[in-house]
Amino acid sequence: NNRLKLPRLATRAFSTTNKQMKNKVPDRQNLFQGIHIKGGATDVLLYRLTMTITLRTGYSLFWILRACQPKGK
Repeated sequence: NNRLKLPRLATRAFSTTNKQMKNKVPDRQNLFQGIHIKGGATDVLLYRLTMTITLRTGYSLFWILRACQPKGK
């Protein structure tokens, strides 16, 4: 009996109406505009700090992994 209800439940779970399908992407884009759009001093400082931390971490991991490799003769 439950096996017969499963396809109907699956169809009901994935069927939507127009009200439910409202596109929220433009609203979210306004909230999270990139640094090149807002361009405040705080945004620039946070961007530079984030990039510095990211690049230094990557550089450090590169040398740590390189040091772990066996040396060829």
